[in-house]
Formats: sequence, structure tokens, C-alpha cells
Amino acid sequence: MSEKITSDHNPIALHRALERIWGTRPGWGRLAAVNHNVIGVRFMLTALVFFAIGGILAMLIRTQLASAESVFMDAETYAQVFTMHGSIMMFLFAIPFFEGMAIYLLPKLLGTRDLAFPRLGAYGYWCYLFGGLILIGALIGGVAPDSGWFMYTPLSSSVYAPGINSDIWLLGITFVEISALSAAVEIIVTIMKIRAAGMSIDRIPIFAWYMLVVATMMLVGFPPLILGSILLEVERAFDLPFFDPTRGGDPLLWQHLFWLFGHPEVYIIFLPAAGAISTILPVLAGTPLAGYRMIVAAIVSMAFLSFGLWVHHMYTVGIPHVALSFFSAASALVAVPTAIQTFAWLATIAHGRPRFSIPMLHIFGFFFVFVIGGLTGVMLAMVPFDWQAHDTHFVVAHLHYVLVGGFVFPMLAMAYYWVPHLSGKQPVQHLSHAAFWMVFIGFNVTFFFMHLTGLLGMPRRIFEYPAGFGWETLNFISSMGSFLMAMGFALVALDFILLFKFGRPFRRNPWRAGTLEWAMPTPPPSYNFASIARIDNRADLLDPDRIGPRLAAGDGYLGIPRHDRMEVLGVDPISGEPDQVVELPRQTYLPLWTALATGAFFLLMLFKLYWLIPLALAVVIGCFWLWTVCDGSPIDREPVSIGHGLKVPVHIRAQIPPSHLAMVLTLVANATLYISLLFGCLFLWVSAPNWPPKHVSLDMPLLVLAAVASVLTCVGNRLASRRTNLATVGNALSLCAHLLSASLFLWVAFLTLPAPSGHAAIASLFVVMIYAALHGMIGAIFAAHAIWRALCGHDESVRSLDLRIGRLWHDYSAAAAICAVGFCWNLQILIAGSAP
Repeated sequence: MSEKITSDHNPIALHRALERIWGTRPGWGRLAAVNHNVIGVRFMLTALVFFAIGGILAMLIRTQLASAESVFMDAETYAQVFTMHGSIMMFLFAIPFFEGMAIYLLPKLLGTRDLAFPRLGAYGYWCYLFGGLILIGALIGGVAPDSGWFMYTPLSSSVYAPGINSDIWLLGITFVEISALSAAVEIIVTIMKIRAAGMSIDRIPIFAWYMLVVATMMLVGFPPLILGSILLEVERAFDLPFFDPTRGGDPLLWQHLFWLFGHPEVYIIFLPAAGAISTILPVLAGTPLAGYRMIVAAIVSMAFLSFGLWVHHMYTVGIPHVALSFFSAASALVAVPTAIQTFAWLATIAHGRPRFSIPMLHIFGFFFVFVIGGLTGVMLAMVPFDWQAHDTHFVVAHLHYVLVGGFVFPMLAMAYYWVPHLSGKQPVQHLSHAAFWMVFIGFNVTFFFMHLTGLLGMPRRIFEYPAGFGWETLNFISSMGSFLMAMGFALVALDFILLFKFGRPFRRNPWRAGTLEWAMPTPPPSYNFASIARIDNRADLLDPDRIGPRLAAGDGYLGIPRHDRMEVLGVDPISGEPDQVVELPRQTYLPLWTALATGAFFLLMLFKLYWLIPLALAVVIGCFWLWTVCDGSPIDREPVSIGHGLKVPVHIRAQIPPSHLAMVLTLVANATLYISLLFGCLFLWVSAPNWPPKHVSLDMPLLVLAAVASVLTCVGNRLASRRTNLATVGNALSLCAHLLSASLFLWVAFLTLPAPSGHAAIASLFVVMIYAALHGMIGAIFAAHAIWRALCGHDESVRSLDLRIGRLWHDYSAAAAICAVGFCWNLQILIAGSAP
């Protein structure tokens, strides 16, 4: 903090006032919690429970493979166990755990009180929990997914997997991915807009940089998987042949969509772990992080490169040699930004005086394991070697060295580093060293020998193998190592139980760190900071011991609670200067009810009760609409004082409020899904067999009229925005135009188009039209909401913000409709031109 701001409150009175505003109600009231401390801890604890379940499944796999011709499990049971192990570790543990860590830590590192959208975080958690419970319930019921955690077609199609097993994976994982996308939006908006005053973009903590890049990757990387899951579920439920080669589909389309998500996910898992190391290591080395700006450049370049590597997993499917050369070079090139980070960490250690504590021990374990995983990754990037090692245990070993080793050891390092912050107690560490060595030795014994079984030719994904191939001894050693590793993790769990029960209390900042999360009491209060700091240095080079007491005394921004409102400081994304006060919503059960309604929609899809789905959708829309209902408190028309002699407007009257940025990011994810859909349709045209279909005739005049109607929605919105006396007319025009556009698309799709089950080309046209119609219907909801706001006499600034957010959707819907018409017209021309 550079200057003092006085407050009329003494620290105790200020703490009680803020705790009354921000605190979570006891008992059933905890189900209404939206505070990031509660939600973050829930994410992490739930992820650890799933980790334990996934670990037990891994033990079953290693028991089965410990000996040749094992009868421990039959093929069907093994397929379910194998599929669920991979799915749990990838989708229910790795990413959600770091989501929870980011939700818990980011506001503290950024010097603020909460995330930008507390209700969205709570909704994301409930979606994650309910989606995970669907998968675990299927495992207990014996109908778990059994087509592999990658769900390759045609093995996962209704022909070869006729039960609901694959449907559970497709719908359950899609349900969980809602949580990932909501977390991505919330993390990006928080980092860009909700942080301490003076924290410019080049001063934010290095962990925030990592999470900003990771959240952006999630925003762009998850939609292709969601699209693939939708298309495969549509094929299974309604026989639309996107992956059926006999009707113009192609199984490789699934692989492209899956790995468009799957390879960036490797870095989505690795980068938060690397961010934790970049935060912890300088503290333990006693010196600032070396190469801060170079690391930022490296992680940004890694994010870009990661989206050009998905064919790295498809070298053996018949890709042209020129494309193989490109993807092989790109796969090797991604090692460069990884090496930059590694050498920066080594330089930090070399310039400091490392403390060889338990977190540092786990960091060194990470270095050893991840370097081996990186080297084998470069080996697999080379096409000739990959052709030999593809689908062998060598790939399994590489995957675990990169993902498990590159994730678990940093996770344990940051657990030992930050659990004192969470618990207010320092670890006893009687078991910590033994637990580390058991995990480290067990891990390497388990997976190093898998390299050898892979080089000896043992395929992955088999449930038994014959004797005499030289695999049995190596598999037995791997299995013994896995049990040693499991005992090590059990010892880690016991160590943390002892920490919470017998750990030594301490005053703040036991590590002598320079980041803001240690400038608060531990365990942290629900509001984090009694007032918001102004910083004048990089966020990892501060003095928490000096800043903390001054913030607790209210000597910062927003040091005086106003009208019992939950307020945080909004800043300019680049300069970090305050530009608004963001008023957050209070505790509410709405996220829980909305997630339950969303879960009902997915369960109705799973059990094929399609006639009830419109009702479930109506309930979901109604729940989300209730989020927008104001609490009736007056909105400040003039800028409000935040202390330090500054006055800024409330977020509703600000130029770029968080909700506006959130809609932009949501549309980015939406556009990624749409582009993936168009890419998939064009891929089928280029690569799928049995093309072209017979002549397809479209009612182009109706489609053009639908596009024109969608453009009129933009006209109506701008009319409502610029002329207050014509607001209702403009919104009514948008409403009618959206309904007309959606109706025309649906008319052509259902009444004039041939049966979409006949050929993938017709199915492509059908899905593109449905996409445009769906956006028209959602746009109509936006317009109807704007009319309701006007009729109810809501504050003009609220209506203006609604219209600005609605404009983004109207404009995108119009662009999507125009693209849909253009796609249909071009595909019709291509089909006609190729017809015999």
C-alpha cells in the first residue's frame, strides 16, 4: 500500500460487520453458500474423493495384469474398470482439483474478497458433483461406461455398445464440463477485472498468469469435446449417422473432435501445477522468480502450440505424410516453452538458498519425473518411433509420467505449502518424508517398467495376456510398485489428518512469502481482506507482514461496509486502476436448484424420456431467470466513495462490467463449438466414404428469410438502446424476429429436409439449422426479458446493461444464422456439382 486511508471502524468491529455480511449460514444454510472459500474447498475435497475411487480402480487393474492369463476380472468388468479409472482421473479429479485450488487461492493472491460470479461458481460445483455421482452410480450399478475413457467410435456406437453405458459417459461428462466452462469464465473475468488497486497486468501473480492461460484454453478446448459428445449421443438416440461410414459418416471425426480437446487438456492439467511451482519455489529458494516475463511468454506460446498438436495421437490412422511432418515438428517444438520454464526454475534455485522442506522435496520429485515424461514425449513425437510404440504400454507409461507425475507431485507440494493457510496449523511432518519416498519410489517402479513392457510389444487396453512373451515379470514388478505407491498416498492422507488434529498454530506467513494470501489471518475469514490494498510492486514481491495489519484495520479501499452489501473493487484490466465497485449477490439456494434442474434434463436424456425434456428446459430457464431478479435495494446513481479520495460508479453503470465481459467469453466458447461443428461437416465432405449423397433440395428462400429476420433482431436491439421512448417497440421487434427466424429454420429442418438419418450430409444440414434455431429461441428469451424489465419499471441503468448484454447475443445469433444459410447453400452446391 502506498498511502493510508482512514476508517471509523476499529478492527474487531470491522471484522464482525464484514463476517455478518460475507459469512456462510450454518446448518442447511451451507447449501446456499456461494463464498469462494467454501466452494473452493468443496471442489478440492470432492476431487480427492474421486481420486481415491480412481486409485482403487487402478489397483484392480494392476491386480488383473500382475500375472498372465489372470481370472481376477472378466473382459466386461475390466472394460468398465479401465474406462472409469481413466474418466475419473481425467475429468473428475485432475482438472476439478485445480479449479478448486484456483477458486480458493486466486482472490487471495489478487488481493480481493471473492470471485466475480459467486453463484456461477456454486452452480459449477453442483454440476460437477451431480455429474460425477451419475458416473459413480453407474459403476456401482454395473452399467458403467465400457468403451474406454476416449470412447472411440464405432466401439461406442449403438451397434457395438447397445446399452446405456456409453450414454452415461456422454451425458455425464457433458454435465461435468458445464462446471469447467463456468469456472473458465469466472477465472478469466476475475483475473482481468477483480483485483487489488494498482495491480497492473504486469504485476499480477505468476499463478494468476498461469490460470488466465489455462482458463482461456478451457474456454476453447472443451467445446469440441462437448460437440463430439452431442453428435455421438444424437447418433445413438436418433440415428443421425455422423460416425457411420456406411451412410457418409466417419469414425475418425470423433478422434479429431476428442483430441482437439484431449491434447490441450494435457497442458490444462500441467500448467496449474507449473503455476504452483512458480509460486512456491521462489519462496522456498529465498529469491524472486527468475525470468518472470519469459515464463509468461512461454506459457502463452505453449497454449497456442497445444491446439496444433491433436494429430500427435493419430499418427497411425492414415494421415498424409506432409501433415504428419507438420504435426511431428509442432509436437517437438512444444518442448521449447516447457524447457524455458524448467530452466527458469533451476535458475531460481541457483540464485537462492533453497530450504529442503517437504514442499521442496515434492518439487524435486516433480523435476525428476517430468523430465523423463518430457523425453519420452519427444520420442513419441517422432513418427517412426510412434508407429512402433503406438498403443503399447510405452504410451501408458509416458502418459502417467507427464500427467500423474507432472500433476501429483506439484499437488502434494502445494498441499504442504498452503494447507497451513487453510487450517491455521503447521504440519507435524512425522510421516511426510516416509510418505514422499513411498509415493516417489512406488510411482517410478510402477511406470518405468511399463516402458519396457511397451518396448517388448505389450498392447494397452488388454485385460489378459499369454505367458511366454517376457511381460509377466515386468508386470508383476509394476503391480508391486503400484501397491507401494498406494500405501504412500494412504500415509499422506494420515499425515494431513494428523495436521488438522495436532498441527501447531502459527502467526501469519510462516514461509516468509511475498504474496498477498499471507496478508490475512489463517484460517482466512469469509471476506479475506477487511479492506482492499493498493500495491506498487509485483504481486510476489510484497511485504504481507506490513500490509496485513493495515488492511485488517480498514486502511484500504472499501474499508467501510456500505448498506450491508458484498462489494469488491473492479479495476481496469491493463492499468489496474479502480474503475467500478462490483456488488456481489448474497447467499442463495438458486445455484443448487438450477443444477438439480440441469441434472434432471440430463437424466431425462439418459433414460430417453424425451417428452418431459421441454418441461425440464423450462424449469432450467426459469431458475436462471430468477438469478436476474433484483433484491430491491436502490442502485447508486452517482459514483460512490471507495476511500483514498476516489469515487467510482457501481458496476451496473460502468463501461465494462464483469457481466459484459463474461458474455463475450461465453460467446467465444459458443463460437468454438460452432466452428468445430462446421469443421466436422466439412471433414466428412473431404474424408468420409459414400459421398456425395443423392441430390438434396433445400428451400433457400425460407432460409434467406430466416437470416434476414435474424438481422432484424440486431436492428430492434439498437432501436431499444438508443431511443428510450421506443424501447418496448425495439425489444418487441427483436422478440418477433427471433421467433420468426427460429420457426423458419425449424420448418426447413423438420418439414422440407429429407430424413437426416439417411446420410451424414443431410444430418449435417439438420444440425446446423437446429443450432441456428436454438440461438434464435434463446435470443427471444433475451428480448422478452428486456421487455419485462421495461414494463416493471426497473432502473434505466439495469435495462441498459441488459440491452448491451443482449446485443452481444443478438449479433452472434445473426452471424450464426447467416453462416448457417451460407453453409447450407454451399453444401447444396457441392452435392449438386458432385452428383453423377
